[in-house]
Amino acid sequence: MIEIVLIVGLILFVSLYWNWEKIQRLQWQRKYQDQTLSASDKQVLLKYMPIYRKMTDADRALLEKHIVWFLGEKRVLGRDGLIVSRPMTLIIAADACLLVLKQAWPLYPNVKEILLYPSSYYAPQTSRDGAGLVSFHQTVRQGESWPGGTLVLSWHDVLEGNRLPEDGHNLVFHEFAHQLDQQTGATNGTPALPVGMSYQDWGRVLSKAYQHLKMQLSYNMPHAIHSYGATNEAEFFAVVTETFIEKPHELKQENPELYNLLKDYYQFEPRDWQRH
Repeated sequence: MIEIVLIVGLILFVSLYWNWEKIQRLQWQRKYQDQTLSASDKQVLLKYMPIYRKMTDADRALLEKHIVWFLGEKRVLGRDGLIVSRPMTLIIAADACLLVLKQAWPLYPNVKEILLYPSSYYAPQTSRDGAGLVSFHQTVRQGESWPGGTLVLSWHDVLEGNRLPEDGHNLVFHEFAHQLDQQTGATNGTPALPVGMSYQDWGRVLSKAYQHLKMQLSYNMPHAIHSYGATNEAEFFAVVTETFIEKPHELKQENPELYNLLKDYYQFEPRDWQRH
């Protein structure tokens, strides 16, 4: 009798384990299906998020559902005396959810909280010189993405990223792209790819584009991708994500292969959101 109970328990455990994400998604659907953004919430997005204004009705509705879920599952905490308001969390959630517009819940499963500073902040950093001597100092930063599930953002730079929607700079896009990268357990510029996409093709196209950017900088050539992308492969993915969304026409013209790969990964067409 005890053996039968143990076998049944093991079967139930295995079934719950393999179907946990599906079960959790059904729970979320019941929890959030009747929740919507208020009229004032939408006015905030219309005012501060130009991309939101230009989206199709279908994409806008999908983004709004993601925002509702995000705000219900993630925490935004103020630092250095900053009091976090509803409009502030809305803007951060909207930018973050745009990257995963066509993905199913859970969005950013590793993210637990966002720490929000009023503006640029100091962060400790260690460095090692050629002789192996380690030094400790403070650096000024606008944002960080930690593998443990915490993001740090400067509110001033969040606003600036939305104020100029076609300059190729958006702090939230950048740091949440790092989170997508880190979901694989490594920070190397290769996120978990959708079914049907080739990791071999991804590595080939991204590596070639990364090396091309470094060559452009070496010869002082014009480039659509910001120079910070040449720091390393992880930063290249985050920077090229900003470029893909905010300067899609320039990126498509400069590197159509890279553009099409990113379009396959993100599963949306950002050029549609820049038509006037």
